[in-house]
Amino acid sequence: MASRTLSRVTKALLAPALALGVTVGLASAPASAAVWSSCDQWGNTSLNGYTLYNNIWGGGAGAQCIWANSGTNWGVNANHPNTGGIKSYPNAKKVVNKSITSLGSLNSSYNVTVPSSGSYNTSYDVWDTDHDYEIMLWVNYNGAVGALGSYQERVSVGGHTWDVYKGRAQRSDGTYWDVFSFLRTSDSTSGSVQILPVLKWLKDTKRWMGNETIGDVQFGFEITSSSGGLDFRANSMSITSS
Repeated sequence: MASRTLSRVTKALLAPALALGVTVGLASAPASAAVWSSCDQWGNTSLNGYTLYNNIWGGGAGAQCIWANSGTNWGVNANHPNTGGIKSYPNAKKVVNKSITSLGSLNSSYNVTVPSSGSYNTSYDVWDTDHDYEIMLWVNYNGAVGALGSYQERVSVGGHTWDVYKGRAQRSDGTYWDVFSFLRTSDSTSGSVQILPVLKWLKDTKRWMGNETIGDVQFGFEITSSSGGLDFRANSMSITSS
């Protein structure tokens, strides 16, 4: 993963100002009718308790359109050039707003269809409310992508075995946030993840963070390149908490 100087969250907050001067491209939504679709850089909507984002945030991006039949059945067609750097992170987000110790559970399931070419990962992106910590869980990845920071160890937690990386990313104002990336040791296009044990491992076992309040959990496709136009589909997914 290339070093990030401005987070996806920060860029989304700046969307109204940035979108005025942006031309995203000429990709089109699927021919079949969807409940919602958008080719706008910051296109978003709320469906069934989830917020969907097209979220084209990286430099040098090409065209990308998102469509959705529901908050848990959606996809994108992306045509980003074969150059370095993350171009986009189209995703579905569920708000949690609970501290780690007050959560009884935080679970998710996923079933995706991803291309055999291109450079991308399919990942969860978990943020605390202050955006001091970002926890990424990669369930599959392809091409020229890599985690931010340095390799730490291999751990089995949350129902999967992961290679763990730890790094820091910088915002445009010079401040930093910590990034913990968990890369599944074998690719998976369907399954379930127990996210709360991962958070407790970071908090209690490694003591890399405290009793943070988890703001939201995102699930989507972090795309570096998809030259020629590639389809990414979340056939079904869910994020639940108690």
